[in-house]
Amino acid sequence: MPIEQRVVSGPKIAPKIGGKIGGASSAPAAEAEASEPKRSKKKLVLLVVPVVLVALGAAWFFLLRPSGAAGPEAEPKPEPGEVLAVDPVSLNLAGGHYLRLGIALQLTTEVTEAPDTSRAIDHAISVFSGRTVEDVSNPKTREKLRDQLAKELATVYEGEVMGVYLTNYVTQ
Repeated sequence: MPIEQRVVSGPKIAPKIGGKIGGASSAPAAEAEASEPKRSKKKLVLLVVPVVLVALGAAWFFLLRPSGAAGPEAEPKPEPGEVLAVDPVSLNLAGGHYLRLGIALQLTTEVTEAPDTSRAIDHAISVFSGRTVEDVSNPKTREKLRDQLAKELATVYEGEVMGVYLTNYVTQ
């Protein structure tokens, strides 16, 4: 009769050469122990990376940022070019009066050909028409109206016009 031999091993028994400690039941425990350092490394990376990025951003903001500029750099001022005279027009004022208005446009050096002046006349009509003779005769009001027209024309002509001169200004 053959003799049957059973070996019962516990955790304190040394494994055989090439064998695993604790048999098949210890494999998940070994994987859990191996993944523990991986998880701690991931946590460390997730904590360190944002701190480093914030530190780099702060260093750039305080040390490397262009001085005196909180936002984007301002565009350089355009250089004055040719002055384009616009034919005078008669505008109706309040109370049956009128204003004979002549303007000249200060163009920038970037302008290669003379722009169409009809847009300038249209905006001049909308700014000056319907005002009283007292309004258009007052030097301070006249200056404000001219500046308003210059701002509108700079926008309409997309930076090609940088100023407006009043060349003819007669009220009746």
